[in-house]
Amino acid sequence: MGLLIWIFKLVLLATLFSICPLALNSDGITLLEIKNVLNDTKNALSNWRDTDETPCLWTGITCNSKDQSVISINLPYMQLGGIISPSIGKLTKLQRLALHQNSLHGFIPHEISNCSELKALYLRANYLQGGIPSEIGNLSSLTILDLSSNSLKGAIPSSLGRLSRLRYMNLSTNFFSGEIPDFGSLSGFGSNSFIGNLDLCGRQVHKPCRTSLGFPAVLPHAASDEAAPPSKRPSHSIKWLLIGAMSMLGVALIVVLAFLWVWSLSKKERAAKKYTEVKKQVEPDAGTKLITFHGDLPYPSFEIIEKLEALDEEDVVGSGGFGTVYRMVMNDCGTFAVKRIDRSREGSDQVFERELEVLGSIKHINLVNLRGYCRLPTSKLLIYDYLAMGSLDDLLHEQTNSGEVLSWSSRLKIALGSARGLAYLHHDCCPRVVHRDIKSSNILLDENMEPHVSDFGLAKLLKDEEAHVTTVVAGTFGYLAPEYLQSGRATQKSDVYSFGVLLLELVTGKRPTDPCFVQKGLNVVGWMNTLLRENRLDDILDRKCPDVDSEEAEAILDIASRCTDADPDRRPSMNEVLQVLEQEVMSPCPSDFYESHSDYC
Repeated sequence: MGLLIWIFKLVLLATLFSICPLALNSDGITLLEIKNVLNDTKNALSNWRDTDETPCLWTGITCNSKDQSVISINLPYMQLGGIISPSIGKLTKLQRLALHQNSLHGFIPHEISNCSELKALYLRANYLQGGIPSEIGNLSSLTILDLSSNSLKGAIPSSLGRLSRLRYMNLSTNFFSGEIPDFGSLSGFGSNSFIGNLDLCGRQVHKPCRTSLGFPAVLPHAASDEAAPPSKRPSHSIKWLLIGAMSMLGVALIVVLAFLWVWSLSKKERAAKKYTEVKKQVEPDAGTKLITFHGDLPYPSFEIIEKLEALDEEDVVGSGGFGTVYRMVMNDCGTFAVKRIDRSREGSDQVFERELEVLGSIKHINLVNLRGYCRLPTSKLLIYDYLAMGSLDDLLHEQTNSGEVLSWSSRLKIALGSARGLAYLHHDCCPRVVHRDIKSSNILLDENMEPHVSDFGLAKLLKDEEAHVTTVVAGTFGYLAPEYLQSGRATQKSDVYSFGVLLLELVTGKRPTDPCFVQKGLNVVGWMNTLLRENRLDDILDRKCPDVDSEEAEAILDIASRCTDADPDRRPSMNEVLQVLEQEVMSPCPSDFYESHSDYC
């Protein structure tokens, strides 16, 4: 009888467990709290169910295999709305939070500082408001911080300088203001990390702050009591005489300080003023006109025009499809690139200048900054940032004889940054821009090997009836999509094709029309497809790049193949290309990623 009762209890327990599964662990409950304040328009989180034991198989979630704790939330491009729940701070083992390219609003919760093991924080391209919580400076393991393209405002907290492991930071295209702290790790980031915040000043963005007057802002103290003889007190009349003298001295001092204030402002106004609109500077004569965009050229008009007029053949650093490029060095050694426009354009100068102002308003860390425009009696000149390392074309093809080889990690960094810049033009900037001339000579590199897409918008701006023929003759034939060659009509998908060719150039080290396969009637796209069909991956990879990772290269080739599909409808958008690249280049297991790719994190 006792045995039957024991068996009955076992059956009852088994039945209860089948009806009531094990409860969801604490990290899973936290994720459901986060989901509850999100607007999941695509129903992407439909498999986040409270009936599961752990969240480790949920969309976008990665867990530690030992204790089932959540270490990664990867939900970019999911069209998620709503806010970031303060419950995020309960995920104490979280190493990666990627919510970029969604529609999130509200504030960055300060509770995120409880995620003490967080290494990568991607919140780019949302609608987040408020400021950066100072508590983020407590995330001692943080290596990547990307808060760009939001509506964040206020001062940049100096606590970020405590992030000693920070290797990549992007705060661009927000509404931050005030002086950038020159402290700790913040002192190691240049203007690219802050571009597009018009009210920021400081050493990193080469803009002096308004409070930098050149003399003490605090009035000097009067002589101390120790200066008076200790044994004698002044008489009543002498006391009042001293007070009167001090009063007159104070008035005189105030007058002098006021004069110095006015003089200082008049001298530094151009350099310190935070522009919120395009500033049109003085025209020295009827044949000359200078326009600077959003205060990006803090120099007197006469100095800029003097430097532009003095440019000659010794200053030439290159040439492109639109004209000759010069290097212009200012009196304070500030350096800029000047493009002399050779191509004619129909239409009024006023329309041309208005369209240039639109291009001058486009700011992104991976786009070359258009600083200004000058019309001289004999030429039209565009003024850009000067990128010290030159073009990708130079580094990839022209310097191979000197023994310098572009490393694989640098190539991945260039591919990713170029995709970000082009995706911004296609999807995020207003108005949206089709580049029309993506090629390696239009990818410029700074001293940190960060890529910047140049010449965006110029192909349309300078287009005339024969512009597409001129482009082909200029040597960019290998980059042009088949439908663009046939119709002369450029679209976002023809840009995607050109970007696919650029990826092939990075992987193979060959130009789009390299002689080794042109003789067979192929371009780089046909050559790649032929070798892939023959399973000859090793023959595709650039043999001059010894550290190439074959698995990563195969993934990049797969993206390139999709981008260069003959049918434009089957090509991905640049946002989709960027998403895949970020997953392949930036999204391996966090612990492995930071060790193997520390040079571009």
